[in-house]
Amino acid sequence: MLETAISIALALITLAWVLNLYRLIIGPSLPDRVLALDTMYINSIALIVVYGIQVDSKLYFEAAMLIALIGFVSTIAVAKYVTRGDIIE
Repeated sequence: MLETAISIALALITLAWVLNLYRLIIGPSLPDRVLALDTMYINSIALIVVYGIQVDSKLYFEAAMLIALIGFVSTIAVAKYVTRGDIIE
């Protein structure tokens, strides 16, 4: 039962990732693309965590934490760039 739920979750998260990729490519404005990219890294974290549960390995959780940290810093940098026009003052 758990394996079926994990397989369905992986499929749905992958579908969400692909839809965000479409929004990233087609997005009409820069904030739409930034939001799509932000959501894509969150979906990537979810994929890694669910796959880590499936294979019963703690290594994937550490990788997900690293991606979360990098994603947070990149989101702050892009938001600063969009609002001010530069990243470093």
